[in-house]
Amino acid sequence: MIRFSARLLLPGLLILPGMATGFAQSSVRDFRRSHERQIIEEFSRLLSIPNVASDRENIRRNAEFIREMMQRRGLNPQLLEGKSGDTPPAVYGEWLVPGAKHSIILYAHYDGQPVDPKAWTASAPFQPTWRSAPMEKGGQIVTLPANGEINPEWRLYARSASDDKAGVVAILTAVDALRARNATPSLNIKFFFDGEEEAGSPHLGQIIDLHKQLLQSDAWIICDGPVHQSGRKQVVLGVRGDQNVDITVYGSKRPLHSGHYGNWAPNPAMTLARLLATMKDDSGRVTIPGWYEGVEPLSDDERRAIAQAPAYDDQVRSELGFARTEGNGKLLMELINEPSLNINGISSGDVGALARNVIPTTATAVLDLRLVKGNDHVRQVQRLIDHIRKQGFFVTDHDPTDAERKKHSLIAKVVPREGGYNAERTRMDHPVSIAVIEAVQSTSKEPIVKLPTSGGSLPLSIITDHLRTVTLTVPIANYDNNQHAENENIRLQNLWDGVETLAAVMMMKLK
Repeated sequence: MIRFSARLLLPGLLILPGMATGFAQSSVRDFRRSHERQIIEEFSRLLSIPNVASDRENIRRNAEFIREMMQRRGLNPQLLEGKSGDTPPAVYGEWLVPGAKHSIILYAHYDGQPVDPKAWTASAPFQPTWRSAPMEKGGQIVTLPANGEINPEWRLYARSASDDKAGVVAILTAVDALRARNATPSLNIKFFFDGEEEAGSPHLGQIIDLHKQLLQSDAWIICDGPVHQSGRKQVVLGVRGDQNVDITVYGSKRPLHSGHYGNWAPNPAMTLARLLATMKDDSGRVTIPGWYEGVEPLSDDERRAIAQAPAYDDQVRSELGFARTEGNGKLLMELINEPSLNINGISSGDVGALARNVIPTTATAVLDLRLVKGNDHVRQVQRLIDHIRKQGFFVTDHDPTDAERKKHSLIAKVVPREGGYNAERTRMDHPVSIAVIEAVQSTSKEPIVKLPTSGGSLPLSIITDHLRTVTLTVPIANYDNNQHAENENIRLQNLWDGVETLAAVMMMKLK
């Protein structure tokens, strides 16, 4: 836990006229170096709280912990609730500057993806553990030294270590560093920490509408996601939209002996495999009619930015261990600006030690539909359903009745998951884009990467649909952080770089 003097916790002492409004990057770094262990201690305590959005009790524990973090910093925090008291609250705070004509909101989320503790081989998901290097490269468990410099290449393993509690901690540490050096922004700085981003932020629009006046701003700056694969810092002007869909197909009403009934009773696993195979060709291009219609083309500036980004496809492909990429030779950065269809997982029967000679009763796949500007998530789901019907399936939203089973030989239950949203993108020549790019560049000796769209998704279209504002993303995590998977981690230097980056964003000027 970081402890400051009472003077540093009183904002009024830090925003008097005549105090320094500029700041040196070295000052932020010096502050961080002198408080590394306190920062890490506070971060580890936050990571120790389970944070799956559906775990309402622990989600509220996270929200209260962050509220207390902000209270200690004098940020006037409050929990922003939806209409129902059992939805994950957003945690809001503010650093208001007398006379400021502009405001920005810094956003991160404190919830994380679900975990399977058995799959975590580095450590338990909510037991923060240090390793000397990535586990895949032989990193060993280490203990932080009592004093002296902490190796910036060490990795902290825990769920949400990178996605996205690192963003919460980096933002609040940047506030600490600026206030310790009496640096006052020219902007009002507001803070919004979402509690259900990984669940699609289904209540975000409702929370915004209930607190719309409080959340007025010129821009939302999102701290989420990884830096470029080259290690360079980047500013991302947009994100893909997202929609998850469950598809279940059916066989017999009870499991059958595969010897007695094989080649006679339909096997739903095979049926599902054939259905999924109709959705993409050998190059990975989606074959569902209309999938790429309406896509908003990139501008010349956006195409130029992609061309100027470091070419790291071959290195990343080699690291990940596959010989051929999809996309007919297009670069990764080009392909993430196209809509996609991914299979998150398939389930039918059992494998490994539990495998049995049976024909299963059902087979289920979870599809991840990623969208780009110009797509609509509702329309994209309908295109998927229309395609499934064209393959001869009776499509329903419920388990089939006996009458439906007798009437239809192919049945697919298709259920879109809650929390779908569209893509969002801000122009590169927008004044806020220019200011953010200049601020991030000021913290890096190398040219930063500027991308029109991230491969990942965030509920930014919900924000812009409910508020007249723009959104940009300033990611800080290492690209090999295993986000959403087991053994998630953050490289320590990425956290430190993030503090400096976000401090610079807070000190930028909007014209």
